[in-house]
Amino acid sequence: MSSIPDYMTCQHRHCDDVFSAAESAVAIGNWPLAQEEWQIFTRELEAHLEAEESILFPRFEQATGITQGPTMVMRGEHEQMRALVQQLNQALAAADQEVYLGLSETLMVLMQQHNMKEEMMLYPMSQQHICDGGKTLNDLKDFCEQSETQVV
Repeated sequence: MSSIPDYMTCQHRHCDDVFSAAESAVAIGNWPLAQEEWQIFTRELEAHLEAEESILFPRFEQATGITQGPTMVMRGEHEQMRALVQQLNQALAAADQEVYLGLSETLMVLMQQHNMKEEMMLYPMSQQHICDGGKTLNDLKDFCEQSETQVV
């Protein structure tokens, strides 16, 4: 991955795949597999959100001077996703298939809309405006790799 948009979009796809695997496991009632996939998804999602909030967004804001624009909207959507993840954790712990699948559909729609905004607007703008794009890309990769290897 040679650019911020390429790397971050690839992360989105990976999270989507793991999310889908957890949802599929719930749909067939394979709760141990659902737990395993869900733990991977939540760890990787949180690493991705944290990388954006601690590295990408501040550097974008510094480079553009825009603090009340797209990054503010994205942070708000991150909080919505985190709240849904907590509700999904509860549904998974209770092995409540109906509630889980309903909430997972809501989260999936939110993630799709969120990802589209980042991929079509924020990531390309970041690549264009952040002067040290190569360093930022490496910092994002390092952060996510370290977070993925930590046991939750």
